[in-house]
Amino acid sequence: MRVLISGGAGFIGSTVASACLDAGISPVILDSLVTGRREFAEGRVFYEGDISDGPLIDKIFAENPDIEAVIHCAALIVVPDSVADPIGYYRANVTKSLEFIDHLIRNGCTQMVFSSSASIYRAGEDHTVDENSPLDPVSPYARTKAVCEAMFTDIAATHPIKIVSLRYFNPIGADPKMRTGLQLRRPSHALGKMIEAYEDRVPFQITGTAYPTSDGTGIRDYVHVWDLATAHVAALRRFPDLDEAVINLGTGAGTTVRELVEAFNRVVDHPIEVVEAPARPGDVAGAYTRSDRARRLLDWQARYSVEDGIRHSLEWARHRESRLG
Repeated sequence: MRVLISGGAGFIGSTVASACLDAGISPVILDSLVTGRREFAEGRVFYEGDISDGPLIDKIFAENPDIEAVIHCAALIVVPDSVADPIGYYRANVTKSLEFIDHLIRNGCTQMVFSSSASIYRAGEDHTVDENSPLDPVSPYARTKAVCEAMFTDIAATHPIKIVSLRYFNPIGADPKMRTGLQLRRPSHALGKMIEAYEDRVPFQITGTAYPTSDGTGIRDYVHVWDLATAHVAALRRFPDLDEAVINLGTGAGTTVRELVEAFNRVVDHPIEVVEAPARPGDVAGAYTRSDRARRLLDWQARYSVEDGIRHSLEWARHRESRLG
């Protein structure tokens, strides 16, 4: 089986590509390298370019006529950046995705897995959601994912293409074999900031302490990126039989920022201290999944713990300098 992965030189896309290779599926990588890394596509069929480039998409399918499915991971994903630049985010994530699917359909693509986000949900009072929970995206980034899902639903209703949206919760960790990981040296999410504080021996800032959670800090469902990657493989294997258009990918457990700090300090050799700071623009209290749909439809559940994700993130941070230069 051969699969085209857009954004396949990014953090999640490259990890999905590795999981595909390990499962005997041949990935074809398409990435503009705006945020992706050329090194993450080494040893794989790679096309550098934009998902909205119709002639390039035509070339990819002409040179790889056995592509059976597409995994669409290409997107800008930083919430504060989306607040500062909504036009850029809508152009990159929505406009270009519309062009991309048009080119895919023209080339006979009938199956697509879309990398969506749990940030589109409105969480209940207990901070849990399932696939039927109401949607209420509050950042431009989250709204681009919700718009794309609705757009793809409309397109699939009238064109010969089936689309499944996998709604990710909060990815952490790295490929356990250390082939790929976060390409950014200074990522903006909580665990990345903890690693930065740990390396620099400075306090970690908890941004937002007045959320309606058990300890006032944001709550997230931290799922290991390798677990996410194997879910894509499961979706590809079971695609013809999938009878739902959306599937949550999370652990089913919520972890607050303070609890994440405690888990981090259980893993490292010297603990980090914390200071409190205001919430960032676009941040929300957060949520975690209560659904068993992934288990039922994909025979999938998260196998790595939060501590595993922290360990692999720290190991990747040590490898990143030599891996990426």
